[in-house]
Amino acid sequence: MIKIENTDVSGWEAAIRGMRNPMNSWDKSDSNFNAGFGSDGFIAGDNDLNLMRQLVQAGSDHSKFMRMINVTVDVTAPLYWWKEADTYKVGTVRNSCSTMHKITAKEFELDDFSWEHLRLSFGKSKNGELTSTGSFGILQVVIFTLNEARKKYLETNDKIWWWQIIQLLPSSYNQRATLQLNYAVLRNIYHSRKNHRLDEWHDFCHWIESLPYSELITL
Repeated sequence: MIKIENTDVSGWEAAIRGMRNPMNSWDKSDSNFNAGFGSDGFIAGDNDLNLMRQLVQAGSDHSKFMRMINVTVDVTAPLYWWKEADTYKVGTVRNSCSTMHKITAKEFELDDFSWEHLRLSFGKSKNGELTSTGSFGILQVVIFTLNEARKKYLETNDKIWWWQIIQLLPSSYNQRATLQLNYAVLRNIYHSRKNHRLDEWHDFCHWIESLPYSELITL
């Protein structure tokens, strides 16, 4: 499970101005920066777009302008996805909701976790009551245990109960963060992760494809 919200793209004017500095070709720029397309009112002209494509295809040394096209976005995803996303530290900023400080702020609920692939089966307890088993049932037990530890921690303020939460918390727990990225980083992510086994990466790459002039990333 991954949720992507509040996308904002900016920096096109500076990126194109810088792109044309090496050849002093500013007079050939034909983009409109106040046209209402994209997050900051940008429509690429044919001259600028063709040059951007050529520089991207020439390699990262030639397409430095991509680092100046900024993207900010809110992402909610499981900890196992964030562990992989943290590979991309260069050119990124991440401000996350705090697990250390806010983990006991509310009761744990099923939707706080990514569980869409967990298997569900049913059995009967010793007294004949129907019970859920399988991976999904185990997650339910974990959530119950986390809430019991939370309750004890709030009652006693004893850190031992906080530790029960921190060390038992599954990697399927969903965390929200605001990311700052750029088109160069997104190009690296896209080509590294578009065929990854995690569904979350496929969804993230589909979001990349929805960005203005995403062909500069997906080329």
